[in-house]
Amino acid sequence: MGRRSGFGNKIFQSSIFTDLFMISKEAYQRYSRHLNLPDFDVETQERLMNARVLVIGAGGLGTPLLQYLVAAGVGHIGIMDPDVVELSNLQRQVLYSEGDLGTSKVDCIAKKLRAQNSMINITTYKEKIDNSNALKIIRDYDLVADGSDNFPTRYLVNDACVICGKPNVYASIFRYEGQVSVFNFTYPDGSKGPNYRDLYPQPPEPGLVPDCASGGVLGVLAGIIGSMQALEVIKLITGTGSPLVGKLLIYDALSNESCIIGLPEKSRVVVDELINYQHFCGVNGSDNLNIMKEISVTELKQWRDQGKDFQLIDVREQNEIEFVNIGGDHIPLGDIMDNKEKISEEKDVVFLCRSGQRSGVAVSTLGQQGYDNLYNLKGGINAWAKEIDNSLPTY
Repeated sequence: MGRRSGFGNKIFQSSIFTDLFMISKEAYQRYSRHLNLPDFDVETQERLMNARVLVIGAGGLGTPLLQYLVAAGVGHIGIMDPDVVELSNLQRQVLYSEGDLGTSKVDCIAKKLRAQNSMINITTYKEKIDNSNALKIIRDYDLVADGSDNFPTRYLVNDACVICGKPNVYASIFRYEGQVSVFNFTYPDGSKGPNYRDLYPQPPEPGLVPDCASGGVLGVLAGIIGSMQALEVIKLITGTGSPLVGKLLIYDALSNESCIIGLPEKSRVVVDELINYQHFCGVNGSDNLNIMKEISVTELKQWRDQGKDFQLIDVREQNEIEFVNIGGDHIPLGDIMDNKEKISEEKDVVFLCRSGQRSGVAVSTLGQQGYDNLYNLKGGINAWAKEIDNSLPTY
């Protein structure tokens, strides 16, 4: 308990602590419960106050992560998220409220975090992390906490951290399970611990792992895993305890049990450049997707109004169908290849999902099987609800 690992010293020894200072009376009072801990002294708190942490995503993981980093006194925090607050976020992103709907997440959360701790400096990035900005932004921080919710972003953040030499505190949640690990840690001898590619050398097949919108996630799980992620960040900065380097923590909310599996002690993967991550993960990036035929919701309505003979296939999960649907046949994306006999080869076939992403994967995959009569519904059923039938809910 309270043992110093020395990891934090290695990460931050270069320039941050050349001018240590006695913390103010206000800071001493604010962080007094830290300072009363065994092996957690003023210098340890100063490490937090001088650290620079970039948080990718201000959603389910990002909100509890950010609250605890700010409360702990991490001095400079960057927050990167292009999204606005939506009603479906409130089930797990508990820092937001109904009055925040439609507002920028980073603007909203920065205002609340500054009110929580006025001693913290916050920089916001109202943009999506991509190849054009990842290296430039990440180089300005001591470590990255990745709370993103999709595979292209996770691989991009991982590779950018490897190139920039920054630790990557990773966390993810899905349905009732969460994962936490520390990637790209620099050992005292200069060698590197494992990174995300050592755990997942290749992304899953497109559509094999549904996102939270379609697969669901237990709201409270975000708070549990986001707090664990914050703990790993604090341990790295302060050098306290043993961070999850070379380890993957897996938490099961249904049993309230966790296990830790071992990863390679050192990375076996070389990363020296950023790639096309959409293409790598098979998401809206392959040649088939680029030439994929699409149809708008307005055009689909015209087809229906004109009595055109076509087939409509919904590739969402059963619970989504029960929540809202516009008719058609139901074949979940994961079952498409086993049900090709149900797909017409004579007439036009329109595939739909929530937003157009999963249906695009279906059209692309079947296109590689020789189908040339398939269309993806742009914007999915949410676009239909917004543009054609406002009585239907979006999600």
